[in-house]
Amino acid sequence: MALFPLSSNFEGDFVLQLLPVDTENTMDEVAAAAAHHSVGRRVRARPGHILRIRRQGSDELLPRTMKVAQAGFKPTETIEIIWEAPKP
Repeated sequence: MALFPLSSNFEGDFVLQLLPVDTENTMDEVAAAAAHHSVGRRVRARPGHILRIRRQGSDELLPRTMKVAQAGFKPTETIEIIWEAPKP
């Protein structure tokens, strides 16, 4: 368990946030931490949608249960947090 800095690029937000997370946090926990700084402030909530994470510039979503330590992020690497529509 160690503090790890990431840069958060939250969909719909114009501000990049420095996001301190723990290496044992899952991607769902990281997404929730990022949402705390954006949703309800500069980004409108989207009820029923799921927050997902990907590396900046990638189309591949990271598994929701993957831990920060497993993702191989570099300190202050930028991640994108996007809204995923619910499955019908």
